[in-house]
Parts: sequence; structure tokens; C-alpha cells
Amino acid sequence: MSTDLPKTFDPAEIEARWYAHWEGNGLFRPERPDAQPFTIVNPPPNVTGSLHIGHALDNTLQDIVVRYERLRGKDALWVVGTDHAGIATQMVVERELEKRQDKRTNYSREDFVAKVWEWKEESGGTITRQLRRLGCSMDWSREQFTMSPEFTRAVTKVFVDLYNQRLIYRDKRLVNWDPKLKTAISDLEVETQDIKGHFWHFKYPLADGVTLDSGQDYIEVATTRPETMLADMAVAVHPSDERYASVIGKEIVQPITGRRFKVIADEHADPELGSGAVKITPGHDFNDFEVGKRAGIAPGEMLNMLDAEGNVCQTADGLVPEEFLGLHRFRKDGVDGARELVVARMKELGCLIPHIDKEGEAHDAEPRTIATPFGDRGGVVIEPWLTDQWYVDAEKLAQAPIEAVRSGKIEIVPKSWEKTFFNWMENIQPWCVSRQLWWGHRIPAWYAPDGEVFVAESEAQALELALDHFGAERPEDLPELSRDPDVLDTWFSSALWPFATLGWPDAATEQPESVNDNPGVNLLAKHYPNDLLISGFDILFFWDARMAMQGMHFLGEVPWKRLYLHGLVRAADGQKMSKSKGNVVDPLGLIDTYGADALRFFMAAMESQGRDVKMDESRVEGYRNFATKLWNATRFCQANGIGGSQSIAAPQTTSAVNKWIVGEVVETLATLDKAMADLRFDAAANAIYRFVWDTFCDWYLELIKGQIDDETRAVAGWALDQILVMLHPFMPFITEELWHAQGERPYELILAKWPEPSAKIDTEAKAEIEWLIDLTRNLRAAKNEIGLAPGAKLEAWLADPSPIASKILSTSTAALDRVVRLSAVHAEAAPEGAALQVGVGSDSLVIPLEGLIDVEAEKARLTKALAASEKEAKSLEGRLSNANFIERAKPEAVEKARADHAHHAAEAERLRAALDRLG
Repeated sequence: MSTDLPKTFDPAEIEARWYAHWEGNGLFRPERPDAQPFTIVNPPPNVTGSLHIGHALDNTLQDIVVRYERLRGKDALWVVGTDHAGIATQMVVERELEKRQDKRTNYSREDFVAKVWEWKEESGGTITRQLRRLGCSMDWSREQFTMSPEFTRAVTKVFVDLYNQRLIYRDKRLVNWDPKLKTAISDLEVETQDIKGHFWHFKYPLADGVTLDSGQDYIEVATTRPETMLADMAVAVHPSDERYASVIGKEIVQPITGRRFKVIADEHADPELGSGAVKITPGHDFNDFEVGKRAGIAPGEMLNMLDAEGNVCQTADGLVPEEFLGLHRFRKDGVDGARELVVARMKELGCLIPHIDKEGEAHDAEPRTIATPFGDRGGVVIEPWLTDQWYVDAEKLAQAPIEAVRSGKIEIVPKSWEKTFFNWMENIQPWCVSRQLWWGHRIPAWYAPDGEVFVAESEAQALELALDHFGAERPEDLPELSRDPDVLDTWFSSALWPFATLGWPDAATEQPESVNDNPGVNLLAKHYPNDLLISGFDILFFWDARMAMQGMHFLGEVPWKRLYLHGLVRAADGQKMSKSKGNVVDPLGLIDTYGADALRFFMAAMESQGRDVKMDESRVEGYRNFATKLWNATRFCQANGIGGSQSIAAPQTTSAVNKWIVGEVVETLATLDKAMADLRFDAAANAIYRFVWDTFCDWYLELIKGQIDDETRAVAGWALDQILVMLHPFMPFITEELWHAQGERPYELILAKWPEPSAKIDTEAKAEIEWLIDLTRNLRAAKNEIGLAPGAKLEAWLADPSPIASKILSTSTAALDRVVRLSAVHAEAAPEGAALQVGVGSDSLVIPLEGLIDVEAEKARLTKALAASEKEAKSLEGRLSNANFIERAKPEAVEKARADHAHHAAEAERLRAALDRLG
């Protein structure tokens, strides 16, 4: 028996109830030991995180795929977990301490880490609760965490193995240094902002009386960072720049420090830019670092002039004047910094070249807007800083993934991203994997006082290595070993996600998968490689590529067969969302207002391969209305005795309308399966949307009204069931509710079988029903054009009807009367007089207008309206063809003019058609 549905569709109540039921009964991972596996891993969100609109898109797409494959009978495993998020989590806990006038350094490292674990247990589950609200059908019974003991074991093994294979090493290089957090950070954690700054020009005197060919005794250099002069080590000019050819290899003097260094030739210097000469500070600029290395300056010899907090310190050569020591690099708290003092001293020395503005006035510097790197969490300007860090030889690890993509072992969708992938991977730099934090996977390296390093999976193993190295017999005979204080970059651990979450490296011994699985199943063997990874394009290199490197290196196989890269969710005007712009959209607010199903369907419908998604709340509201329409259609079915189907195959049919709807299910299913195979989420969503709204609700239910016999009840119930199954991956909550409302079911919809109609399209029935639908649409449009009421019943004449028309006239008079609103159709020539002509296929129906409207008055009205629309369209066309208007007007004004022109042009076309109909 079906359950009568309430009149009002209330998403909130339904969503909470069904999610608890699914999770509580283990339905996200049903026991299917012999089924074909399908595996996908969730990009682990930060344990500190809250659901943002990007998460909503990413996880909706994943859930659609997982629910789809589960309905197709596969052993669908969606691995879920969170990332320990080293910097973010440490910052959160430190802020909590600050609220109590406390700080991290008041604790030992071990005690502070214990506090982080306490925070994680109490407050670290926010985002996982929010993923549940979105409807994500993840295997929560196996929830993972990148700092769990099992995962830590995998991380440690990978580090040690890579070190022993000489693919991890310690090196002195430049890193993105955050002076506030006092740690190296990744490129992904650097945000570039346009900041108003200055461009200074200075004289660097040539040494020993050397001059340029022009007689000039100095070289002009320009910089936006004058404070770095304190660590300059060269001036570079282009090898082909004739102005400087005679002084290449000669010495030059930095005026403040007195440091002498050479003029070097390097293609980094652009002869067309400024003076063509560039000061080189290899210890504080990424480009200069490479120039310095090419000039033969070893990283260990490069000068460092800043400490970890961005304050000036003495360089190795001791040439920084004492007055600079301890100054911050910039002006801070109202006190001039090193930048201001350098400019002042260079000016006093007569080495500042003033900037002359357009009015002829002299200034110390030229105003410039400068792209400046900021730490996304610390919020201060990033300093390229020379430090000893741990690096992965990414160039060697990148070779296997490059070949995997080239050979098709990994398919990147959309394919257009392949070029970007190859470009980055083929020019990859060493990967800095160490961070100066307390929270995270501590680097498994122990140092002896002589600098010897012992890398091992445990301190006990490190001691064994030390015993061997020093030729000692007992640990107490060894010098004291100190463990590396740094931790690993969180991207290092998350790169192991596709296999470490499946039990690697201990999966060689057969273990039970989870509480829902049979013992003795090797989870890794069954579910690696994963089938698909869905990811934002913005982490293609930081996460996706690194998973490919580690997976192929340690398991000899790709981590996933397909990689789908989606775009960003942007504001309605196309801008990137940011808190500073105030245009961030909260997905939880949208769920509160419209329901999770509506938000999910919006995400799917708007996800077009290779494009960003523009946020449009009115569209989300529209999909809430779509859900309401399906709800009301189900209530109509209940009111007419239409319940759930007992058959997966389509019922037997005799009437054209029932044959037609079965065929429409077959067509929609084929379109949906093709779209899902191609990962065209928009095409899949639009296919099921059109079928539900137009085909089933607007036409099928309308066509069967008043003539619902047993066959029609069976077919309508079956068709509604197919809708619920096909729509379930996109709108899981409402479909599960309606599934059970339609009667007793042997299983929940989440575990139902994907449609198998076992039926063919009846082309004759399809042609008949489409003829009826086209006639209805065309007649409604014609009525609207000449001002006839939509519900007005009319008589029509149809001389020489086509075979389809003849059949419909003889078998579908009820539908013609009730749906098309034709009380009679005469198969003969129409009487003389003004008439409305409505075409459908090869047929043309004539509807006399005598007594229905004042034909002449209607012609006059239409003619007047046509003239007004044509005049307005012509005026707008003139404006849009004016280049001055297009160039000078505001973009929104141009856009409005185009929209208005399109409207009036279409209106004129409609009015001309209406006049033509009146003859």
C-alpha cells in the first residue's frame, strides 16, 4: 500500500531522516563480495574545515557517480577521511590558547601535540557532519585520518624508502617562507595580491676606475625591494647587450655594504627593460637563485640577510652595517624598516636616481602596482628564504605518470588539461616536503653531532644504523642523537591517499575490509587502482600528480584510471569568490533554504566540462520547484491508484500513449548512460530533467487523465519508478521518500537495480503522440499570438489528413478535446472566411475565427505593436553598430542593449507570424 504524501514538500525533515537511516543500516557499503568493484576516494578536506561551495561541487559529483555505480550493482567503495592540515590545525589550536592568554611555547612539543589531538576529538568533525547534510554516501565505517597510526606507518615507510632510494635528500634552496608562521609553505598556500608600491633606481659604482664605453662609471639597477641590496652578490646583464660587453667579469661595488662582486652575463636580464641591468640577490629571490647557480655561486655560499621573522641579520661576510641589524624588512608599528633606511642611505650617498614624473617633478621612486606574494594563512608578505629543507626528486618520480597519461593508462577529462599536465610535469622542480611545525608527521631522521643523518622508521632502527656507522656495540656508547624537529608537508601524506587508505603497506596479509565485509578480503588488491578521481583543477599538481607519482612508484600501477577535473564555483558575475569581496556563498545556507537535492541538481546541471560554474541562486530555487513538481506528480499518481511497480522490465502495453512513455524511458536511459560514461554531468542532469518535467509530468500525466485503466496504472507506476531510480544519484532524498511512499518495497531505493526496461521504442506510437504534443504546443502559441484564451475550445478543419492524423482523429478524440482543446476536427475543407492556420508535421489545421475575435481590430493592434517593436529594434541596432558606444559605455549598458535588441527582434518576429496567421 502506498503512503499518502503530505501536500507540502519539506526537504529538511526528509533529508535528516533518510540520511540517518542509510548510514545507520550500513547501506553506503552493502555486502557485495562477488560484485565488480568501483572505487573512488574523497579529496580529504582539512580537519579544521567547513563545507564551502567548492566542496559542495566536488562531493556532489562524486556522490552522483558512486550512487550511479551502486545502483548498477557494483561494490562501490567511496573512501572518506580528513587531512590533518598541519598549518591550519596548529593555527586553530594556537588561537584557542591565545584566548586564554596562553601560547604554544609554554608547552613541550609532546604536550602541545596532545592538545591538538584533544581539539581534533572535540571539534574536528564539523566538515564530516556537513558532508552528511549534502547527502554524501561515503563508507563512514572506514573513515580515515592522515595522522592515524596506520596512515602514519605508511607515511614513514614511504619517506624512508625514498631516502634509501636516493629520491629524498636534504638541500639548501630557496623556499616560500612565511615570517609570521615561521615555516616554509607550498605554492598553493601563496596568494598573489596587487599592492601599490614603488620602483627605485640606483647607481652601483664600477670598481677600480672601470667605466662603460660611454664613460659612465656606474651601472643603473632598479628594484621594488631595495632592502635586499644588503645581500646582493652580482649584477647581471644580457650576454648580447653591447652597452655592458666591456665590463662583464669586472667588479662592481654595493654602496652601503661595500661588498664587491662581479658583473655577470645571463639571459635573465632583459635589455629592453629599464637599464637592462639587474641586481642579483640569490638568497632572497627565486629567479636570482637560479642566476646565482649558473654564475657558479653554490647555495651554501649565498648570502642570507633575514632571520625567520623577517628581521635583518648579519650576512656570512659580516658586511651589513650595524645600524640595520634587528630592523624589520618593512616599516612596522610606525618604525621605519630596512627598506626605508636603505633608500635613505643610498640617497645620502648620491646613489639614488630620482624618478621624474609627467609634470617634471623629481621623486625618490616611481609608483608601481606590484604583484606581491602573501601567505594565505599568515597574511604577511612571503619571503624567498634560503634554508636547509628536505626535498623529493620529483623529476624522476614524474616520468611514470607522464608515460601513463601519454599511453592512456590514465585518462584526463577534459582532455584539454593534458597539455597543462605535461608542461608542469616535464619542467617539475624538486618538491620541498619539510615544514617547521609541531603538528604533523615528524620527519624520521636522527642526527649525530658530526652531522651524520640516520633515516629510519623508528628510533630503534636509527640507533642500529648509528651503531653500525660508529662501530659501537651498545647504544650508550653512541653520541647523543637528535631527531629532526620538522614535520612533513601535508601534501606528502595525502599523496598516499589512494593506497594507504586501503591498508598499504600491511595489506599483504589478508584482513577484513570493515565491519560490513567478509573476513579474508584483501582490500588493497580489490580496490587499487581506483576507478576515478574527481578533483578541482587547482590541485592538479599539488595532489593529483603527486598521487600518480607515489602510487606508480610504490605499487607499480596508476592510482586511478580516470582523472576528472572540474572548474571553480564563481560568483554570479564570474568573479572568484573571496571573503574580502563579500561574495562567498554558503552551501549550508542554500541547503537550509532549498534543500540538499536542489543544490546537488544545480551543481550537476551547471557542471560543463572545462568551464567554471557561475553561482545562480534562482537556478537552485528552480530545481527546488522541480522537486516539488515531482512530488505533486507522485501525489497525482496516488490519487489515481497508481502505486509502485513490481517489475524491472516494462509492462505490456497496447495504447499508443503507454507505448510512447515506455519508449521515452528507453531513450532517456540511453542518453543518461552515455552522459555518465562520458562524465558529462550537465548532459545527464538535463536528460532526466527534461524527461521528468516535460515528458512525464507535462505530457504523459496530462494525456492519461480521465482514462486511467489497469494497463495505464501499471505503466505509469513503472515509469515513475524508473524516474526515481534514474534521478536518485542526483536527488537522493526526495527519490527515496517517494519510492517508499508508493508502496511496500523489498529494499531501499539506494540499493535498487538500475533500469532495464527490456523494451524497444515503438516508432509508430512515438510519431502519434509527438503529433498530438506538437499540435497542442502550436495551437497554444497561436492562441497566445492573437489573444485567444488558452482554454478556449475550438473547431478545426483538416482536409486530406496524413495517415498519423487520420489515426488520431479516429482513436484519440478524448485527448484532442481535453488536451488539445479541439471539440471537433472535420476531415474536410474549411468554410470560407478569416481563419487561424496551425501546422503540425505535414498537416495544416484551419480554425475559423468568425465570432471568436474582431479580426480587423486584432490586425490593427498587431500592426501597431509590430511597428513599435521594429522601431525599437532598429534604434538599438544602430547603437550597437556604433563603435564609440561599444568602447565607451559601461559593459553592463552594452549587455543590456544587446538583450533589449534581441527581445524586440524576437517580438517583431512573433507579431509578423501572428499577422500572417490572420491572413
